[in-house]
Amino acid sequence: MLKQEIEDGTRSFADPAFRADVIDGLTRRPRAIPARWFYDRRGSELFEAITDLPEYYPTRTEAALLKDKASEAAELVGAGRAVVEFGSGSSTKTPILLAAVAPSAYVPIDISGDFLRESSKALAAQFPDLAVLPLEGDFMRPLRLPAAIADAPKLGFFPGSTIGNMIPSSSADLLRAMRESLGEGAMLLIGMDRIKDADVLERAYDDAAGVTAAFNLNLLERINRELDGNIPVDAFRHRAVWNDDRARIEMHLEATRDVTFTIEERPFSMAAGETIHTENSHKYGPRDARILLRAGGWTPIAEWTDPADQFALYLAEAQAPRPAP
Repeated sequence: MLKQEIEDGTRSFADPAFRADVIDGLTRRPRAIPARWFYDRRGSELFEAITDLPEYYPTRTEAALLKDKASEAAELVGAGRAVVEFGSGSSTKTPILLAAVAPSAYVPIDISGDFLRESSKALAAQFPDLAVLPLEGDFMRPLRLPAAIADAPKLGFFPGSTIGNMIPSSSADLLRAMRESLGEGAMLLIGMDRIKDADVLERAYDDAAGVTAAFNLNLLERINRELDGNIPVDAFRHRAVWNDDRARIEMHLEATRDVTFTIEERPFSMAAGETIHTENSHKYGPRDARILLRAGGWTPIAEWTDPADQFALYLAEAQAPRPAP
């Protein structure tokens, strides 16, 4: 079937990095696929639905915190910076920041191109005098930003506790890549979720309506759509568990029965109870967060948290390197 599709030109080719990560992830033990591949168009839509769920506290808590502290952040940042948002999604929190800091331009970056263009168009209509310069790309590595903001001072924006999706070493690498993209003297406003009761965390990632389950399972549907897979999606279930030793929620796709399937004609099999590890969401205490920022080349200069201490915003600066101590 795949050969015929290639020969007659009806095959749509997937991102080679997606293919490589899926094949490698299903071959290794334990099986794991990077969470960034959740975000095709359907995955992005499902994630936006997750942010409205009653169990999912991070979005509303961070939005309220940002509304409360945006003016303080703006005083520290100063007017006229170009705001660069990493993983912008629907940019729901962005208007709060843009209204406060009076930026010279806004550059949203996202891996989902269609979703990026739609949300950028909506935001440009909301701020008609602001230059909105969408950039489709993977912000996990340094990016060439638009030439129009090359000489502008920059403010990176990374809300949503997305930094927690990576293991700490990868998080530090990402922060270093952001520093390289933005340049010395840039600032970064970043959200980080706090460590809290395990029941609260598990409910946030396994909601009663099953939206997070659909988001997780959509990864298998994407593999079937884009990589000529025949994974029996109904043979898998969503699992979210708190790993206290690593201070993170883990999301898995668990086989509920023995399954065999192919991806681009490559055979795979899983026994009942085996899982594909699809996402981590690390939670950080105050000291942990500051150490992580410094490891990534950023100097924390301000910290804000909500009254219940569920979520934190950090403002950090890419200061010139200096000798120890």
